Amino acid sequence: MSSEFRFCPNCATPLEMLGLEEDSGLVERLRCPACGFTHWNNPTPVLAAIVELDGRILLARNAAWPRPDMFGLITGFMEAGETPEEGIRREIAEETTLAVDELSLVAVHDFQRMNQVIITYHARVHGDVKLSPELVEYRLLPPEKVLCWRAGTGLALAQWLRARGIEPGFRDDPPRPGTASPAA
Repeated sequence: MSSEFRFCPNCATPLEMLGLEEDSGLVERLRCPACGFTHWNNPTPVLAAIVELDGRILLARNAAWPRPDMFGLITGFMEAGETPEEGIRREIAEETTLAVDELSLVAVHDFQRMNQVIITYHARVHGDVKLSPELVEYRLLPPEKVLCWRAGTGLALAQWLRARGIEPGFRDDPPRPGTASPAA
């Protein structure tokens, strides 16, 4: 449950956990006792890309991540009025300046820790990598050298590798020479 949502956006009354009958029965949610507004706390759609440049996978490190050895997929939030495909093309261009040649859906996974649904694509791209200010470093690795993580986009990356006949290694497995340590 979102702890940041405390007041009704319609009338500014403090929200309360109130039970009401819904299709599935009695459900407690943050609701406004004055005007009846319900905070549904639905998951946020997040887009992710397994970016392939010249046969190698691009992993990037976010400037906000505290660990210097953490790298992950290119990700971002969907904007109003765009399709998931348009959104991931935009995110790739904004964060790396790379242009997408081919795009295919890999998987849709829940990421309950962040109350998100992650829509992951495989993107074949071309161009020269130039990172946005939100990213500070990147690595290009052969697919067999990429380490996965056991949540969020790591599940989609592992699924994509398996579909290509590559058994993925995971961050908590014994280390393999020449692998990167990506983030969740």
